[in-house]
Amino acid sequence: MIKTDSLRKVYRAEEVETIALNGVGLHIEQGEFVSIMGPSGCGKSTLLNILGLLDTPTDGSHLFDGEDVSGFSERQRAKRRKGNIGFVFQSFNLIDELTVYENVELPLLYLNTPSGERRERVEAALDRVQMTHRKGHFPQQLSGGQQQRVAVARAVVADPKLILADEPTGNLDSTNGTQVMNLLADLNEAGTTIVMVTHSPADAEYSGRTIHLFDGKVVSENFIAQEYAAHTQ
Repeated sequence: MIKTDSLRKVYRAEEVETIALNGVGLHIEQGEFVSIMGPSGCGKSTLLNILGLLDTPTDGSHLFDGEDVSGFSERQRAKRRKGNIGFVFQSFNLIDELTVYENVELPLLYLNTPSGERRERVEAALDRVQMTHRKGHFPQQLSGGQQQRVAVARAVVADPKLILADEPTGNLDSTNGTQVMNLLADLNEAGTTIVMVTHSPADAEYSGRTIHLFDGKVVSENFIAQEYAAHTQ
């Protein structure tokens, strides 16, 4: 599903040059659950933004579903993201002025999904994260754990091929964090590919493979042999 080769991302400001990614090569198969770990500033979020088509690399190739998307324009990237990639952020990124139902419905509006199908999908997504009883509430009326469950529902409502999660439990206590990780594990078990950035070794244990970054480079990979083999057969 995802393949990168010699991926580089360089930020330039006046005479200062910062290399965020330096020759990253990845191969992530459909159905995998992969964690990306490393110290702050190692390039984790930059890599996730490129994989999610929110940003473009300076050099190197990035294949998504067999198509080289590394040179896509912003409009092309936005079109490719729709319905294919869902996002779960540390800060939830819900819209305060919209209800829970409306927040989850939003991706389907962008896809011009018919109203009847929208209603069925939103109800199913909210039921999946056990938030149907809060569908008329606004984000500020929810706990952090509840907001993140709504964010997960929003990420999956369009049935994307890939979910990218950036520190999904970073703002949660251990109980709510475990609930969110169990949700992601269930989604992966149902066939969704998940790539997650995390500082938490406990969260990384939910994945089948862990990629470690340091100074913009992949320095090691750890995986459960049986699970990884099953995905790559």
